[in-house]
Amino acid sequence: MTLSLTHVRGDRITVAHGAAGTELFSYVYRPEADWEAPKPYLHPVRTLSGALVTDYRPNDHRWHKGLQLTASHLSGQNLWGGNTYVHGEGYLALPERVGSMAHVAFAEVGAGADRAVIAEQLTWHPHGGGLWAEEERRIEVRDVDPDTGSWALTWTSAVTNRRAEPLRFGSPTTHGRPAAGYTGLFWRGPRAFRGGRVLTAETAASGRSGEPAAPSNFPEPSEFPEPSEIAEPSGALEGDPMGSQSSWLAYVGEHDGRDGHATLVFEHAPSNDHLGEKGTHPAHWFVRTDPFAAVAPSWAFHDELVLPPGETLARTYRVVVADGAWDRARVAAHLEGLAW
Repeated sequence: MTLSLTHVRGDRITVAHGAAGTELFSYVYRPEADWEAPKPYLHPVRTLSGALVTDYRPNDHRWHKGLQLTASHLSGQNLWGGNTYVHGEGYLALPERVGSMAHVAFAEVGAGADRAVIAEQLTWHPHGGGLWAEEERRIEVRDVDPDTGSWALTWTSAVTNRRAEPLRFGSPTTHGRPAAGYTGLFWRGPRAFRGGRVLTAETAASGRSGEPAAPSNFPEPSEFPEPSEIAEPSGALEGDPMGSQSSWLAYVGEHDGRDGHATLVFEHAPSNDHLGEKGTHPAHWFVRTDPFAAVAPSWAFHDELVLPPGETLARTYRVVVADGAWDRARVAAHLEGLAW
């Protein structure tokens, strides 16, 4: 179960497992292209057997990078990357709205026999470079289990508003586009995972409707249909998870280039306290299986989340990465055996 860590300063931290040194992921914090809303991300992410389960800069959305924290609509700015959705006009090239999340320092970086930790301080900026928020981020690798062919990653982000006015977290759906509530922690799966199977704590279901492809070059506005032209998703289909609530959601995909499947399980921490009647701002799942594989426990699917000045938004998620095609019972049993 030995974990090891390699830090190439100014670029990335890579966590590996076992005598063979299987790289579980690289955490890349080197800034990239401005129009992609520079921010740290995890890619490549792999199973214990070395199978790839993330994509990087796909030709349909160059700003999709593995597993990353995003903010698609933030008080008029786009910390997601690429074109910005404007109701009535579609997705437009608005570089003056594209912001960034910047690495400041690491508070802790280390690995031991059964755990690896990356604790980081970041700042969030609009396009003009002002300070809008400070983030304390902690990523941990634990529960590495060769018997089940799985390992778990926990991601905690505490974002504090440093503006003199509220930060308004939104999404394309809060701005008028149905079934596009993406924001927050976002995973983009490999191209081979298109058409995968989706499971939740409540039901088993296949994925839902697709999203029109975005352009690969930023300067050209995209030809997205207006919201009225996009089929109403999810709720009309029995068991469709798009926009639904559940304590966890799993995505099962099949590999190209090698035999077999992988399962990724995304789970809310109980500390998030935003599911059910007690939730002050309920989270909903954004999930696609076509035309690509993607999952996000959205911060603002149907309604904006408003963060007053000086206050902190804290969320913790667990991502289980497993070899094989797990069913709902196996996912539930595995999660029951894990502690937060």
